[in-house]
Amino acid sequence: MAKKKEEVKLNYREEIQKLKSGGPRRLYLLYGAEDYLREQYLQQLKKLCLPEGEDSFSYKRLDGPELEPLALREAIDAMPFMTERSFVELRDVDLNRLEKSENVLKLLEDIPDYCTVVFVQNTQFEPDGRLKFIKGLRELAVDLRFTRQSQGALVDWVIRRFAAAGKRVELEAANRLIFISGDLMNRLIPEIDKVAAYTKGEVVTAADVEAVASHIPEAVIFTMTDHIAKKEYNAAIHVLAELLSDKNNNPIPMLAMLSQQMKRLYAARLAGDKKLGVDYVMEVCALRQDYHARRLMASARGFTPGQLKRAVELCAETDYQMKSSSADDAELLIEAVLRIIAGETHA
Repeated sequence: MAKKKEEVKLNYREEIQKLKSGGPRRLYLLYGAEDYLREQYLQQLKKLCLPEGEDSFSYKRLDGPELEPLALREAIDAMPFMTERSFVELRDVDLNRLEKSENVLKLLEDIPDYCTVVFVQNTQFEPDGRLKFIKGLRELAVDLRFTRQSQGALVDWVIRRFAAAGKRVELEAANRLIFISGDLMNRLIPEIDKVAAYTKGEVVTAADVEAVASHIPEAVIFTMTDHIAKKEYNAAIHVLAELLSDKNNNPIPMLAMLSQQMKRLYAARLAGDKKLGVDYVMEVCALRQDYHARRLMASARGFTPGQLKRAVELCAETDYQMKSSSADDAELLIEAVLRIIAGETHA
């Protein structure tokens, strides 16, 4: 597998300290996958600018995707009332396809000292750094990309959330929750609440997590391949059947997830044979959690390199069949899994 450039993690606590010590700036660009932290930062910024709360004089909000320069100018020029600053919140503006971008950029270059303007983008937004407008915006703004948090920071946060619910969570349980429910905070919050409510004692265990936490599809695919690695074939088939019984699960993206999993297992198996460590597997497989990498390496030992190489080929062949034939996609996926279970090592 090709190595991916490691994403630079945003240090949220450090950014909050900068905000509190340096005070509000005139222009911000807030975006990234971790929308929970983005909204928390926005609220902190808003409290500094509008300590008495939002009002129709000092607070203005404009929703995208379009942004009219006249509306922006009127919002920026509005004088604060009963507070020192005004606050302009711009939600989900299509910054990469903005009409009259030159006019908008000129307005952003001349924001009054008493005004704070914040672009708040959704989790799918990625700034196109080739555009003149984006380059100019980034030069003017505090540019904050709210990334998924590191394993240590996320585990600490999960522990604190459980503590707030009156529970102590075991480290293995915290790691397990992140593994099966994903590493985005807004997705984890309801899962933490659900597990805390389910757990009868004071300590949350991995079994408690496994019993009630929702599994993201990638985690379910991992469970299926792990059953195959352990020769638990009936269990693997049962997991596949449950996936296919859910009408929300399309066989094509399911195959893509299976393909990625088999590639990662193959890479982990080769890395293990060459005595390469967890850090290498995390890098080459683009994994964010060493818990995931360790489980991957353990599971990979249940296959031979030849079986994993053939499994990767089978996924590619099945993908081609799904896209080029009239065969039933679900049947093709089932056939691929059965051939992986059979342990094919050559075409």
